[in-house]
Amino acid sequence: MQPIIQETLNNTQQSDTKLTPETVVSQLRAIRDQLPEIVPLTPKQRTAMRKGAYISPEVLQASINVIGVSDVVASAVGQPLGDVHALQDESNRWTTVEDELKALLNGVSGANLSRRHRLAVIAAQAYGVGTQLAKDPANVLLVPHLQEVKRLRKAASGSRKKSPKTTPESPAPKASVPQQHLIDAPEVKA
Repeated sequence: MQPIIQETLNNTQQSDTKLTPETVVSQLRAIRDQLPEIVPLTPKQRTAMRKGAYISPEVLQASINVIGVSDVVASAVGQPLGDVHALQDESNRWTTVEDELKALLNGVSGANLSRRHRLAVIAAQAYGVGTQLAKDPANVLLVPHLQEVKRLRKAASGSRKKSPKTTPESPAPKASVPQQHLIDAPEVKA
């Protein structure tokens, strides 16, 4: 029976179980709580630190070597050479974490953008199909929903009841027979 249990465990560990967004958030927060020195910076602080933090790797290493040459320099900067090397190593290792997190964020963001795009396509298709079906009196129940979509689209685009611009040299519009708009309710005779 022992091999069956081991096989079940192996299959469970190798499964392609996908995490839910809520699980990912929970796990990210748990990781964040375990990370040392999480320091959120304001944009102004970040800019100031970036300006002062960049130093070429060659200049950085040569400057660290100065500490190793003289105990007086090490004493003056208040950092023994071993501690500076440890800080340099830690910085390099956390840069790897930073790169992985950026890549993860880029992937998650891209996947979610793809989801939103698919939703927009589906919504446009639903509106288009609904608009066509609303022309048939048998589908009159679609009309108020389509009108609501049209109202919301207009409000979202910021084109609320703009008055048409007519120039004096353009002729007045010809009177025409009113046409039924695609989403106006079809007239149903009782």
